[in-house]
Amino acid sequence: MTASDDLLKLENQLCFALVTAARNVVAIYRPILEPLGLTHPQYLVMLALWERSPRSLNDLAADLALEAATASPLVKRLEAEGLVERRRSSEDERRLDIVLTDAGRALRERAVDVPRQVMSTVGMGVGEVAALRDALGVFVGRRAEGAPVD
Repeated sequence: MTASDDLLKLENQLCFALVTAARNVVAIYRPILEPLGLTHPQYLVMLALWERSPRSLNDLAADLALEAATASPLVKRLEAEGLVERRRSSEDERRLDIVLTDAGRALRERAVDVPRQVMSTVGMGVGEVAALRDALGVFVGRRAEGAPVD
């Protein structure tokens, strides 16, 4: 077997490692988010809204690296749960803004410990998680040092 043959081994594939890791990360979050009544994609939407609300669906989808058509059903489910509302924008009545409800804002307090629980589950500290996240930057559309990829 040659060195180039080793490059084609499944265990040596970056794509396989990333896909497997992503699936396992979501599985780690599942029992932590369950008491909050959130799925992992819904949690990501709420994180974005806790950072800034109100915001348009397109803005929210862009921050989540999703198509608006993918983000819309997530928002609708969160609205059905009473965590967000869709309202006409005061600046442009053609645009719908996504706004946190009181229940959505209150949920943030219950979610504050989620990152610590995840770190505890995987046995990593803040610095290790930050280093791993930053190392993946090139794959999520930014360089490791945080600069956008051209």
